[in-house]
Amino acid sequence: MNKIITINQTAKISKKLKDQGKKIVLAGGCFDILHIGHIRFLEEAKKRGDILFVLLESDQTIQKLKGSNRPINPCQIRTRVLAALEPIDYIVILPPLCKNSDYDVIIGDVKPDIIATTAGDPQRSHKERQAQLIHAKVIDVTNVVLGESTTKIAQLIEKDI
Repeated sequence: MNKIITINQTAKISKKLKDQGKKIVLAGGCFDILHIGHIRFLEEAKKRGDILFVLLESDQTIQKLKGSNRPINPCQIRTRVLAALEPIDYIVILPPLCKNSDYDVIIGDVKPDIIATTAGDPQRSHKERQAQLIHAKVIDVTNVVLGESTTKIAQLIEKDI
């Protein structure tokens, strides 16, 4: 099975899975340099359902969010690393998105039963709104792992260079 799918494939695959009675969980993020917080998040998200879709942010979006020196790993590498992880069933590479309505369309195609988040997620209100649109639930599947972040790792690497 090819885990990496296009946005255009999401609706068809999701519908087929739903017709089979599968419970779909959706997670998203940058996943620039994987760390233990990412792994725990993905493992716990998968436990909430049968199928885990991951929406992967584009390089351009990460640059807007995190700064001009990010991502450290380009999308092709981030995608390949995520595809190697057992909990993930499908990865959808997002185009550069500007508006919440762009995300809404993709969420509507996937139609997850659950949108997985980390406690304290700054995008929680947007995810709650999206969940209401498709009658899904937003669930905090993990807490933030203190001291673990891609930004922290990147800063340590920069100090060593």
